[in-house]
Amino acid sequence: MQKFTAHDAKAHFGNLIDTARREPVTIERHGRAVVVVVSKEEFDDIEAMKLERLRTEVQKGLEASARGDVIDIDENDLDAFVDGLMAGASHPAAGG
Repeated sequence: MQKFTAHDAKAHFGNLIDTARREPVTIERHGRAVVVVVSKEEFDDIEAMKLERLRTEVQKGLEASARGDVIDIDENDLDAFVDGLMAGASHPAAGG
C-alpha cells in the first residue's frame, strides 16, 4: 500500500488517482493515517461484501426469530446491547 502525506496528495493529485486505481493509498496527516483512497471498483467490491454480510446477518436473525430464539431488550438497555454486538458477544443482554 502506498502512502502519501496530505500535502503530497494535494500537490500530486493526478498521481494519487493513478496510484489508487492500482492499489489502496493511505493519506497521512501529521504522521497519522487519516484516510485510504481506493479505486471505484475496489469500493464497489467492499460495499458488496458489506451488503452480503448484512443480508446474512438479517437472515440469521429471521431464522432465530422463527425458532423462537429471541431475547427481550428494554429500551434503556438498547445502547449496551448494540455495544455488545459490536464487540462480538452473541447475546450481550443475556450475558454473553
